Order: sequence, then structure tokens, then C-alpha cells
Amino acid sequence: MRDQYHEELDAITASLVEMTNLVGSAMSRATTALLDADLALAESVIAADETVDALYRDVEERAFLLMARQQPVAGDLRILVTSLRMVADLERMGDLALHVAKIARMRYPATAVPPAMRSTILEMGQAAQRIVAKAGSVIASKDLQKAKELEADDDVMDRLHRQLFAMLLDPAWDGGIECAIDITLAGRYYERFGDHAVSVARRVVYLVTGERHEPPAPAVLVSEG
Repeated sequence: MRDQYHEELDAITASLVEMTNLVGSAMSRATTALLDADLALAESVIAADETVDALYRDVEERAFLLMARQQPVAGDLRILVTSLRMVADLERMGDLALHVAKIARMRYPATAVPPAMRSTILEMGQAAQRIVAKAGSVIASKDLQKAKELEADDDVMDRLHRQLFAMLLDPAWDGGIECAIDITLAGRYYERFGDHAVSVARRVVYLVTGERHEPPAPAVLVSEG
């Protein structure tokens, strides 16, 4: 019975890794659709989100059933609770890829990305792919060093996000309001995608060590006088 129980725990972990592959592929294809105004590719990303949602529901159901039947404690309970939180992060990452694809579909046959921003959006898509691939590796291996590296990897995404805003706020910007809204939304979707991957990594650290790793609070500036 215990062997079957741990096989089911391993199966949940495998499903989480599968979800990282699915949402990573979705964001990669959504990026291509956004840059190339590829309607068919955008539609495929939108349709495939149901697979991510179905896997999310399956993991959630299996975790709740194990809790009800096995009444786990200590480490096993931490695995299940943490898995429920990670699967929610991953489902949200799939939604963010879906939103990028919807921007591509909405602007078809035009591209939503002006030429000056193509390289930045491409880099954000590539950064998203690297981050989620590492998140999958962290889930599978419980490698704490890789989990900590994801913080620095996400700094790249944050830098690119700021770069987009700098271009939008440049007095020379002449792309119009509609394009500015599209780019603002897309940039936010990529940035949040990275944040959720970092959240997954932090949950793995908690799973292994039992210690929560929270980001430092922003500094509060106090005026002198």
C-alpha cells in the first residue's frame, strides 16, 4: 500500500514536470505567433490551453484524494500541499501564454509588435523558455542550487520588461495608443510568467528544506528633516 502511495506521489511530480513542458511550448509558440502574425499558431496555443487546464484539474483531484485516503503528515503532507500550489502557478503560466496568443489573434493580419521592439519581445520569449525549462528541472531533481539560480534568471526578464517601458515612454515613440496597450499587456504577461516560475522554485526549496524563501521587502525611503 505504501509503495502505491509513493508511486502516486511520484506521478503527481511527473505531471507537474509535464505541465512545465506544455506551458513552455505554449509561450514559445505564442511568441512566434505574436512576432509573425501567425493566426494558425495563435489558435493552436489557445486551443491547447484546455490540455493544461485538464492536467491542472487532474493533479488537484489526485492530491485531494491522497489527502483524504492516506491522511499524510510531515514530509508527505508538505509534498501534497506544495504540489497544489505549484500546479496553480503552472496553470496560470499557461493562461499567460494564452493571453499572448490572443493579442496575436486580435491584431491579425497585422503584427502587434513594431520593428523596434521585435528583438526585445523575442528575448523575452526566449527568457521565458529558459526559465520554465529550469523550473521543470528543479521540480524533477529537487536541485536547490538550480532553484536559487531562477531568481537571477528572472532578473533578465525584469530587465527586458523595463526596457520595453523605456521605449514606450520615449518622447520619440510614435506607435500609437493601441500598439502601446498591446505591448504593455504582452510585457506584463511575460514578466508574470517569469514570476510564477520563480514561485515554483521557491516552493521546491520549501518542499526540500521546510523553510520558506521570500523575496526581500522593498526598501522604504524615509526623508530626513
